[in-house]
Amino acid sequence: MINNVVLQTDFKNLKLFKRGKVRDVYEVGDYYLIISTDRLSAFDVIMNQGIPHKGEILTRISKFWFDYTKDIIDNHVISMNVDEYPEECKEYRSIIEGRSMLVKKAELIPLECIVRGYISGSGWKDYQNTGSICGIQLPAGMKESEKFNEPIFTPSTKADIGDHDENISEEKAVNIIGKEAFDTLKNSTINVYKKAYNYAYERGIILADTKMEFGFVDGKIILIDELLTPDSSRFWPKDKYETGRAQDSYDKQYVRDYLLSINFNKQPPAPNLPDVVINNTAEKYKEALFQLTGEKL
Repeated sequence: MINNVVLQTDFKNLKLFKRGKVRDVYEVGDYYLIISTDRLSAFDVIMNQGIPHKGEILTRISKFWFDYTKDIIDNHVISMNVDEYPEECKEYRSIIEGRSMLVKKAELIPLECIVRGYISGSGWKDYQNTGSICGIQLPAGMKESEKFNEPIFTPSTKADIGDHDENISEEKAVNIIGKEAFDTLKNSTINVYKKAYNYAYERGIILADTKMEFGFVDGKIILIDELLTPDSSRFWPKDKYETGRAQDSYDKQYVRDYLLSINFNKQPPAPNLPDVVINNTAEKYKEALFQLTGEKL
């Protein structure tokens, strides 16, 4: 922990399962312990510095959404209360409290399930080049950040750290995971998005797009990883929204915009982020937490 920023955990008495771009995952008996660090990745490159309190905010927001959408699909959360964790976890309470989840062990389905309600980001670039996103032909003449008549499902491959996810067609996704699983993922992703969109919109936030991950537990598909956080979603202030331009956002787009402004080549090593970018990003995460849940750190 450096200046109250947790960049990486090293729990000697727990079995490390894997490190992701943001999360450290430990195997604890029949469960996984997922720690949300303060690491930040942009363009699939992990930045050198963390964002203060980011892991706590991601955990709180995920908890809120997992609870809110469990009527649509089950999820992997067992508990976020350290008192309910296995004994061997409790010696690390000072680090894991507020930024961890004890979850079911799931067999990861190797797709990023992306749903887009608006045309933005990589989808906007694909549309400019091809008139389509992931093989879905779209109307001519759309403007940047314009809302779709209906949300579209645009899956991508799930890349290893350092590699880039690749947008793929529905046909290719079906070839990877099969038709039945694909239909479940598509319907669940869109239904969760729609419910969350309506909730956020009433609170002054446009949920432009998001990505979800799923896994199998005892042959059943459930939601895993994180859910509808500023790391996995584009959140826009409703009162500042207008088509034809990139939007202000509550998410890490602020960091992406800075990196683009310095012509970052989207490859490691990452440049150091100025303090003003780190602090402003932290404030955006805090604001997202408050707008969505009413909670303050």
